[in-house]
Amino acid sequence: MSETAFTLVGGPTGLLEFAGWTFLTDPTFDEPGEYPGAAGTLVKTSGPAIRAENLPAVDVILLSHDQHADNLDTSGRSLVESGGTKVLGTLEAADRLATVTGVAPWERTVLEAPDRTTVTVTAVPAQHGPAGCESVTGTVTGFVLTAADLPTVYVSGDNASLEVVGDVAKRFAPIGLAVLFAGAARVGLFDNAALTLTATDAAEAARILETAVVVPVHAEGWQHFSEGHSELRTEFAAAGLQDRLRIPTPGEKQSL
Repeated sequence: MSETAFTLVGGPTGLLEFAGWTFLTDPTFDEPGEYPGAAGTLVKTSGPAIRAENLPAVDVILLSHDQHADNLDTSGRSLVESGGTKVLGTLEAADRLATVTGVAPWERTVLEAPDRTTVTVTAVPAQHGPAGCESVTGTVTGFVLTAADLPTVYVSGDNASLEVVGDVAKRFAPIGLAVLFAGAARVGLFDNAALTLTATDAAEAARILETAVVVPVHAEGWQHFSEGHSELRTEFAAAGLQDRLRIPTPGEKQSL
């Protein structure tokens, strides 16, 4: 049986190896720079640990959303639009990008190929800020990956809601691996509320999901991430869950 592994590229971007398939989360491959937008300018502070042209073969791109540069920057958008790889994303992303296959919450996509383990990818809700944020921050999706005889994997996407985590847990817990988008992103919206999980909420999400291993992403590489790895270590330790936390080092493969 093939191993489950994760390699952080930077920010929300990583290579997830699961059941013999390779998935890429939210592609961001630009060098540091600025991205003006309606909510202000997002500043990328570090480049990718792996350049787009040096990626291994990717079977599926899991695109939580396309409307924010910290989840799909210029180079990442070029990769998605190239059409060489299957891309799963929101229905709204599919309306904007012809190469995206739109999936609604709880919709399943079955990946099958000769001599390979069948994987089911289920789109799950994500809430990119406080309740009612969607009209401002837009629609986001997470993903759950399942395969026979393998621990379930949850990729949260940009989600700030523990209620959403609870809904995922009701259907899929226990989760073997949770790739949680943390960082407590703040850009001044909603009285500067966190638009992704805080470190405290990430630890609580791990408890709710009954997660064996948590790999936090979206916690470094951009200026608007208000919390990082230090806060995650502190909060997981306070919750007695420090043994579940696996802080990734960009470019280094973690076997999970």
